[in-house]
Amino acid sequence: MITVKLVGGAKKSFSTEKLELEKSNITIGELLDKILEIKPNNLPELDIENILIAVNGVDSSALDGKSTMIKNHDVVSIIPVIHGGASKKLLYKIGSKQILVVQIKGKDDIDVKFLDNLRVKFPKIQLQAVSSQYVLNSSHLKKILSLSIESQKNDVLLSNKLETDILMRFAISKQISTAITSAGIKPKNDFLLISIGNKTSLDSLFKELSKLSIPMFSKNNETFLKKSFNISKKQIDSVYSKNPLEEILVEKAAVLL
Repeated sequence: MITVKLVGGAKKSFSTEKLELEKSNITIGELLDKILEIKPNNLPELDIENILIAVNGVDSSALDGKSTMIKNHDVVSIIPVIHGGASKKLLYKIGSKQILVVQIKGKDDIDVKFLDNLRVKFPKIQLQAVSSQYVLNSSHLKKILSLSIESQKNDVLLSNKLETDILMRFAISKQISTAITSAGIKPKNDFLLISIGNKTSLDSLFKELSKLSIPMFSKNNETFLKKSFNISKKQIDSVYSKNPLEEILVEKAAVLL
């Protein structure tokens, strides 16, 4: 049995201070997948990208991060590092580009037409939607955006548009149709809306989207990404990094040419 202690805002996601799971010999990443599965839908999301995790009092960053193995009778503490709720937007400046990223809750009536309508309403903004499942975390997101922007600067985009290049790199595909089918916007599926423009336009866009946006990176996509891109444990173990999966995904995206 594993005991999970929930601290601060994490308690609000489960209405309890402690969970006990009949599990052992699983990684922190697998544990997070499990507790997100059992979290009541009517309670606030747990932003797993903005938490500290300790195993028997030891910070997981001093162990093997999300690959840290949890054994029988271990005590895992989950401590949010952002108080008052997780962020609903990310702002980046990469080179000369101002970038706003928000996560949108998937609904029946939100599909590719939603993106087309936004492009008409905000013609000065470059827009792309990427299925949330294809983004590991904020660091992965920023590295892929940097790859695409650098490719545009060097005139080696995978497509004739920066927005399309971004989608293809998250999908890790040289085929536009494949990238759209796999990692593009779909009804009912949460997605990240990536917007590139000036600050005034981006502020107006966020005001338009604020009611549709949800906390960023509330789900752990590690298992999905490993399966989608056939990334084995052997590959993961061969990469010396705090987040080997992230490094592999970025490398695959970088060598598409």
